[in-house]
Amino acid sequence: MGKLLGLTLLSLALAITGCKGQDTTKRLKLAHTLDTSHPVHQGMVAMAERLNTISGGELTIDIYPSGQLGSEREMIELLQIGSLAMTKVSASPMESFVPEMKVFSLPYVFRDEDHFWRVLDSDLGKQLLVAGERVRLRGLCYYDAGARSFYTTDRAINTPADLEGLKIRVQKSQTAVEMVSTLGGSATPISFGELYTSLQQGVVDGAENNPPSFYSSKHYEVSKYYSLDEHSYVPDMLLVSAHVWRNLSAQHQQWLQQAADESVPVQRALWKQQTEKALAEVQAAGVTVIYPDKTLFAQQVSPMHSALEGTPVGELLNTIKSL
Repeated sequence: MGKLLGLTLLSLALAITGCKGQDTTKRLKLAHTLDTSHPVHQGMVAMAERLNTISGGELTIDIYPSGQLGSEREMIELLQIGSLAMTKVSASPMESFVPEMKVFSLPYVFRDEDHFWRVLDSDLGKQLLVAGERVRLRGLCYYDAGARSFYTTDRAINTPADLEGLKIRVQKSQTAVEMVSTLGGSATPISFGELYTSLQQGVVDGAENNPPSFYSSKHYEVSKYYSLDEHSYVPDMLLVSAHVWRNLSAQHQQWLQQAADESVPVQRALWKQQTEKALAEVQAAGVTVIYPDKTLFAQQVSPMHSALEGTPVGELLNTIKSL
């Protein structure tokens, strides 16, 4: 961890703090990498407001957006040691900590959005949410992060063949790397904060993400083609440090879980609105939005599913397909 991050953490003191005197308020520190205009950030704001209301101000959340406390992986590690109370992560990098999470990064696992949410709301989805407790990461809820699709600077992606030879930025997920390679591209893991410059300077030829993130990151300024192949539905996860969770009273735990649960429909509604707005705005800015035949992409990556037969992730995949 860098010296700057260490100094920042020192200035913030503890992940959970109490006010001096007779005030018994406890404050949880939540940090993430998203811009404040992002619907996931807005969902977390709604959660913090709801928590303040139902606890009567006894338990509150201070939010540090825009990567103020480091990268996504750094914040996961801070949760593990109890130096940060909460964070929001994509399920993709979680596979490095919880192997079962690999199933979310696999392409074309979910038939559509309804199937996706049916799985997340099922007993299986709830089991996956708390599977990280064994590595000191407890999930509180899933947030909508839509479907991930390819965007590129100079070449339209109509079929998998159009990805041939292109350097595509992916998250730090081995499954995401394998997916792009299987489609013929050259997968290049780069941190999200460095991606705009990497696209601008030609370090990579494209990336993949959902419409609100494509828009809020301003990547549409340098990427003029957006191909809605919707290869994966990867949820965002709201995590709490297991160490911090265990040090909350039963009442505080109940309030925090309730606030998280009640923020989900708020965030999903915001996501839908932002998705529609994002697609309209990027097209107005000159981006060509493409609706390719998704079956061509699904067929090319199908060996990734077959290779998992007989493995724990393969069993998860079969269960998901049956729901």
